[in-house]
Amino acid sequence: MALNQTPAGERVHIGFFGRRNAGKSSLMNAVTGQELAVVSEVKGTTTDPVSKTMELLPLGPVMVIDTPGIDDEGELGDLRVRKSRQVLNKTDIAVLVVDGTVGETKEDRELLALFHEKQVPYLVVYHKADLLPEAGAGKSSERNKEKSETSHPVLYVSSKTGLGIEDLKNRLAVMKPFKEEKDLLEGLVRPGDLVVLVTPIDKAAPKGRLILPQQQTIRALLDHGCVSMVVRETELEQMLKKIGQKPALVITDSQAFSMVSSIVPKDIPLTSFSILFARYKGDLRQAVAGVKALEKIQDGDKILISEGCTHHRQCNDIGTVKLPGWIRSYTGREPEFVYTSGTGFQEDLKAFRVIVHCGACMLNEREMKYRLACARDQGVDITNYGIVIAHIHGILKRSLGPFPDIEALLED
Repeated sequence: MALNQTPAGERVHIGFFGRRNAGKSSLMNAVTGQELAVVSEVKGTTTDPVSKTMELLPLGPVMVIDTPGIDDEGELGDLRVRKSRQVLNKTDIAVLVVDGTVGETKEDRELLALFHEKQVPYLVVYHKADLLPEAGAGKSSERNKEKSETSHPVLYVSSKTGLGIEDLKNRLAVMKPFKEEKDLLEGLVRPGDLVVLVTPIDKAAPKGRLILPQQQTIRALLDHGCVSMVVRETELEQMLKKIGQKPALVITDSQAFSMVSSIVPKDIPLTSFSILFARYKGDLRQAVAGVKALEKIQDGDKILISEGCTHHRQCNDIGTVKLPGWIRSYTGREPEFVYTSGTGFQEDLKAFRVIVHCGACMLNEREMKYRLACARDQGVDITNYGIVIAHIHGILKRSLGPFPDIEALLED
């Protein structure tokens, strides 16, 4: 990721959905101005979601996603349809691409029902307008004001001639996704505060770069007018003695929680990047309640460990090595661990006793909340990396000190 690029998880996600051969790929290429997706007359050319980041003002930074056809067939087709539905779980604005020469079909109407069910704002686009008899410039603008057979406004476009493409971009740019503005550090800091960030050098991060939660926290501190000091855990004690000022807050990588807690005086608020993101992207209250499931783990219970990103696993990987080891040691049990990463989140969760999720810095808020809702609806506890680590090391109450309303849950 370029240093000045908005992270994918912070972008508005715009998904293009529809049947095979409706022209989703060519339309997305026209909107982005790049040949990103393979275009062919053969049905089912798009086999996996294709994404592109761009700026769409005044909406801002967006992620545009092309999806496989919702009417794909066979066993492989079912997998592609499932991927399209997964994309919908993280979509802030949907575009239903209808083949204008065919009109709306049963599959199109099913998609519209899903948009309504998931409360996703959407546009309906009738593509291939150049093949329609009314495709003259004057008449096409009039047709863009008409209603479709299901009474929603539609836009007639053609990626081949460019008809309606600018209109489509302009309409998308002024749409408001159902997304509340959130502040990573809301209620935690004030202008002029000194905040210490403890950032062990993560082997999974490329040389010369910090991992994304650390980058975003530093930017948030700058936005708040705070002073941030970044230090490794090995230099933390010496640095605290040197600065001669008590920090307003210390934020640490969760893996160093135990060591950092022993160094930072008890009167200095302490939390972790992972816990910050559990509040920012999801539901901190649900995650704290979910950690209590560790007290009931039995041999053979299934635990799902889920990460929102994909990276090369290191020999001492946090998700697949450290967390399972800590959980086994804490519970004295031998549970079965299952792992998912990236967009591969299981929809049927009933087999799991508890889900341990990362901070979700690579996921947008809609997808993380979808995962939380899946767990809640199926009666499965879900918690967070940082919360589990703090709980296992006996410092959960302290790590929630900056969030007194959540800390009170531990008294229940």
